[in-house]
Amino acid sequence: MNAVSEITYKTVALPSQAQYRVLGSRHLAYAYPVKSEDEIKTIIESLWKEHHSATHVCYAWRLGWEKKHYRINDDGEPSGTAGKPIFGQILSFDLTNVLIAVVRYYGGTNLGTGGLIDAYKTATKAAIENATIKECEVMDHYKLTFNHEDMPYAMKTLKEMQMEKLNVLIDLSCELEFKLRKSQEKQLEKLVEELPQSQLQHLGTR
Repeated sequence: MNAVSEITYKTVALPSQAQYRVLGSRHLAYAYPVKSEDEIKTIIESLWKEHHSATHVCYAWRLGWEKKHYRINDDGEPSGTAGKPIFGQILSFDLTNVLIAVVRYYGGTNLGTGGLIDAYKTATKAAIENATIKECEVMDHYKLTFNHEDMPYAMKTLKEMQMEKLNVLIDLSCELEFKLRKSQEKQLEKLVEELPQSQLQHLGTR
């Protein structure tokens, strides 16, 4: 069987943080691994509760292995001076499934456009550098239904493909729920073609 190049993405393994001070202002940067917008909303709300006297909580995030879903938020800072430099560091480190939030306590001296951009960029970079960055394989979640007599061959083939078995149901037919590396789509399609009356359902990718 020919080797297939894995499809991977990078994210932070665990939450991390860093602090940057300039002209009396404090910028507390937090990096989080995330998988949904609901999770992001909860984190931002918790940061505001923890830092209720802060001036701003600015952030940027990116979700999905395809890296197409993202958002930036300046939270009242001049347009382009907070969310954009935060997101720029997400791009620079090539991360996804990540949220970076920077809490600012105003120190009484205006930093100006350039100073703000530099402060948010520097704080974000430090938080990412303090994190452990991990590379993750992109996995597809499937449900495969097939005949009883095909069970030995199906299981043997999928084990060779190093599937992550989640659930097996044996009734009138066999139903197998599992995860498989996205790079093995073609191999799975070939297996399904070899199984009479089989049905494959794709349940998601992450």
